[in-house]
Amino acid sequence: MMQKQGQQQDGLRRGLKARHMTMISLGGSIGTGLFLASGGAIHSAGPGGALAAYVAIGIMVYFLMTSLGEMAAYMPVSGSFSTYATRFVDPALGFALGWNYWYNWAITIAAELSAATLIVKFWLPETSSLLWSALFLLLMFGFNYLSVKGYGESEYWFAIIKVITVIVFIIIGLLMIIGIIGGEAVGFRNLTIGNAPFNGGFMAMLGVFMAAGFSFQGTELLGIAAGESEEPEKNVPLAIRQVFWRILLFYVFAIIVIGLLIPYTTESLASDSVMTSPFTLVFEKAGLAFAASVMNAVILSSVLSAGNSGMYASTRMLWVLAKEGKAPKFLAKLDSRGVPVAALCVTAAVGIVAFFASLFGDGVVYVWLLNASGMSGFIAWLGIAVCHYRFRRAYVAQGKNLADLPYRAKWFPFGPLFAFFICMVVIIGQNYQAVLGDKVDWNGIIVSYIGIPLFLALWFGYKRKHGTKVVPLEDCDFRRE
Repeated sequence: MMQKQGQQQDGLRRGLKARHMTMISLGGSIGTGLFLASGGAIHSAGPGGALAAYVAIGIMVYFLMTSLGEMAAYMPVSGSFSTYATRFVDPALGFALGWNYWYNWAITIAAELSAATLIVKFWLPETSSLLWSALFLLLMFGFNYLSVKGYGESEYWFAIIKVITVIVFIIIGLLMIIGIIGGEAVGFRNLTIGNAPFNGGFMAMLGVFMAAGFSFQGTELLGIAAGESEEPEKNVPLAIRQVFWRILLFYVFAIIVIGLLIPYTTESLASDSVMTSPFTLVFEKAGLAFAASVMNAVILSSVLSAGNSGMYASTRMLWVLAKEGKAPKFLAKLDSRGVPVAALCVTAAVGIVAFFASLFGDGVVYVWLLNASGMSGFIAWLGIAVCHYRFRRAYVAQGKNLADLPYRAKWFPFGPLFAFFICMVVIIGQNYQAVLGDKVDWNGIIVSYIGIPLFLALWFGYKRKHGTKVVPLEDCDFRRE
């Protein structure tokens, strides 16, 4: 039986409302990928190439979201696709996906902390990276320690800041394009300069896929949050329907505005500095002298939001792994408020990795961590596609009625198969330059692909130790908590 509103799910409190669910997914996916990385994408692939890459990844994410939504609405558990993989595919895959996802977001916490110190140094260049990393880590820890509602509220307001910024940016940008703001109308002339709208061909677009994919990562947070949603059968489908289209519209319109207003040949687009963020450049062209400081504050809130979400997601995943016997038992403990404090403390400790930013030069560690967590995110997405394919087949094989599903993904089996294929293409081809050059870039290969051997080691190590096998469709466990 499903729990009623306000009841606990194995000790976790169902305290997240529909507005929290929507903003949690928005907050995890609108951030530095849009505010900073979008400029580099346009610079390398041209406005057309960048737009095509973001749209292609957006379509893939749509199918992933509907796949996850079907499973999460029917079976809302904080373990999400780790639990689904255990029940519908193979316990070894569930183990590997769970630890991979924990690693992904735990590393993201560290990466966002490193980025936050860089952002603060825009205003206070002489201050200590160590000090700011510690301060932001304590802030994220505090939001998650309060309660699930405390996390939900903080993420709601973080996301509101970002959404308002993007909306204002798009409105101002469109007014500049037609000449109402900023003098002469720009129109479409920047789509015809140089090699525009497509620069570098298909291979350049493939290179942008990774940046686009990382930008959308965080949408799957809905699956984790479903375990603490007040009315998951109602709230999960509602959030799925709202979030994807909002994200796609935000990204598509933002890329169009940037591509039309700023020539892709502008060298500063390739920089990851806030001073040359495409948002800052557009606001400055509109005559807003304080643009850099405003965007710096918005990007800081985005970074803290991503770290906050990372703390939540990785803590819940670690707690579920412990509850299922796949992590040390002490991590499965909850306090009187339903917060997995032990798992939270261990996850926060990983954030200390960010302190190395002050030892090895600001930015170096961040770039490495960004690449490492990016691969892990795509592996998690692969897992979602596989889990949904098996979920639906097992559901039908056991004679269950599809009409009884609270939310049904459209275009099955095309959706999960398409998402699986695109994910594989991006994973394999994300750093093709390291192999195709005159000399093989082994360092680039290691940085880009380190997530694959880590994941395979977890999967096959657990499989060998416990002798697990693929679960027959007729034996898949559909018990609902």
